[in-house]
Amino acid sequence: MPELPEVETLATDLRPLVVGRRVTGVDLRFPTIVRHPEPEAFARDLPGQTIEALERRGKYLLLRLGGGAVFVVHLGMTGQLLHKLPEDPSRPHTHAVLDLDNGTQLRYSDVRRFGRLLLGTEEDLVAARKLPRLGPEPLAPEFTARELYRRLHGRRAPLKVLLLDQSVLAGVGNIYADESCYRARIRPDRPAGRLSMERVKRLHAAVRESLQMGIDNRGSSVDDYVDLYGAKGRQQEELQVYGRGGKPCFNCGRPLTLVRIGGRATVFCRRCQR
Repeated sequence: MPELPEVETLATDLRPLVVGRRVTGVDLRFPTIVRHPEPEAFARDLPGQTIEALERRGKYLLLRLGGGAVFVVHLGMTGQLLHKLPEDPSRPHTHAVLDLDNGTQLRYSDVRRFGRLLLGTEEDLVAARKLPRLGPEPLAPEFTARELYRRLHGRRAPLKVLLLDQSVLAGVGNIYADESCYRARIRPDRPAGRLSMERVKRLHAAVRESLQMGIDNRGSSVDDYVDLYGAKGRQQEELQVYGRGGKPCFNCGRPLTLVRIGGRATVFCRRCQR
C-alpha cells in the first residue's frame, strides 16, 4: 500500500499542476470507487469546483475546494493517480477520469479496487466514518519523541501494531514500520508500552529518517506504486528488511526472521534488533 512517502511524492508533483484548475467533467467508469456521497451526487457536484489547495494527510490526498468541501483520494493497495492528456492511452482498470479546464485529465486506476474517492467537508466525512481521525504527522516539527512516548506508554500491543495504527501515527504502513524498527534496533514484536524513553528517541529518529529517505527517493515501488507520470520510485533499492525474510541481514549476515504481527508480514533481525 502506498504510504506517506509515496503519497507525499504525488502531492508534491500534483500541486503545481492542479491548484487553481477547475474541474469541468467527471467520468465514473466504476462508480463504486466513490464511497461518499452517492456516485451520482459525486459526478454532479464535483464539476465546476476549483481546486484551491492540495494537501497530504497521512496516506490521504486532500484537494481543497470552495465552500469548505474537499475531494479526497485514498490509493488503497493498488491505486494509481496519473496526470494525462485526453489523447494519451488509458490504462487498464481506470475507474475515474476528471477533466480540468486546461485540457488535462486526472485519471484514477485501481486493480484491486481497495482505494476510494470521497467528496464532502472533512467534518461530514469523519462523521460518516469515511475519513478516519488521524494521529500526528511524523515529519511535523511539533511531533517530538516525548509525544511518541506518550502515545506508546502503557500500551500492551506489539510496537508494530501501534506503528500501523493511523490514530497513533499518520502515514506509516508496513514498509516503513519494518524499516524504522530495524533502523532503531528494536524488535517489532516488543510490547510498545515497555520501551524506555531512550529507545523511543531512537525510534522517533528512525521513523523520521526512514520516511524522509523514502520521499527523497520518490517512494518504494515494491508492487504497484508509480508516481504521477507512471515512473517507479527508487526507495525499494534501499530497503534493509522489508520483503527480505530469510535473506541475510546486511549488518550481521544472519537470516532475517519473517513472522506475522497483527496479521501483517513482518521482517526483522533477531541479532541486531533486541
